[in-house]
Amino acid sequence: MSVTITVGLDGTGHSLAAADWAAHEAARRGAALRLVYAWVWRPGDTGFVGDRDAEERAVRAVLGDAAARVSGAHPALDVTTEVVVGDPVPTLVDEAARAEVLVLGSRGYGTLAGYLIGSVSLHVLRRTTRPVVMVRETRPENPAAQPAGEIVVGVQDAEAAGGPVLDFAFASAAERGVPVRAVYAWEVPPVLMWSPGSLWMAEQQGGLEPLHRQILADALAPWREKYPRVEVVEQVESGPASEVLLSATGGAQLLVVGRRTHEPGVRRLGSVTHAALHHAPCAVAVVPHA
Repeated sequence: MSVTITVGLDGTGHSLAAADWAAHEAARRGAALRLVYAWVWRPGDTGFVGDRDAEERAVRAVLGDAAARVSGAHPALDVTTEVVVGDPVPTLVDEAARAEVLVLGSRGYGTLAGYLIGSVSLHVLRRTTRPVVMVRETRPENPAAQPAGEIVVGVQDAEAAGGPVLDFAFASAAERGVPVRAVYAWEVPPVLMWSPGSLWMAEQQGGLEPLHRQILADALAPWREKYPRVEVVEQVESGPASEVLLSATGGAQLLVVGRRTHEPGVRRLGSVTHAALHHAPCAVAVVPHA
């Protein structure tokens, strides 16, 4: 079965950066690259007032330009394009279901503005059961340049961390020949903060950090065995999970975070995933838990 990496384009520089990233990934994996543009004609919503054909030509030009760009950087890459007539969110969710990975552009975020822009991407992330990589346009780059740096993975819940999230991170590191940095954040339980005696007893028994280091080591053990050639850096720190995780991304090429899917009817992203999407300086892969 052939592997396909799909990119959702929207005519912005951010989606073009996503196409560049996906092309590198497809070339590395020997996968096919599919560029799609979800488009619905809504007269009056764009500058092409009353001219459906002109807007469709513009949409197809976006796809053509992106295809020419990635083909120029990767001549051997199998690239296909398609204008999919339909609302962006359900269209991209359907595309994700048929792809190995869906790649989308991620706009630069502010505080309030971060929750107002990129709404299509956020809705897709909440609904899909497939990995989605969000790529930011941080600076003009050579399309042929390969991203550098380690793979950082956030281990928020050691019991839930196994499976898709860690497998995605280790597989990505193995493909690139770079280390995995597994980041685990912990905080002092409130009961200990309000009970100095209990905290003193915990410290007398060696403190809480060794316990959390062992939790992380146990979570990583199966993946160390599955990917023996991947170098692993274990980072355990006390503090808010989002702050600890983001502090580790300075030299990363990809940050991998999980999204829980076990609550029926609930479509939301956790606070750590939100923080990663809004503030990480690198590409962010959001991988649903099993």
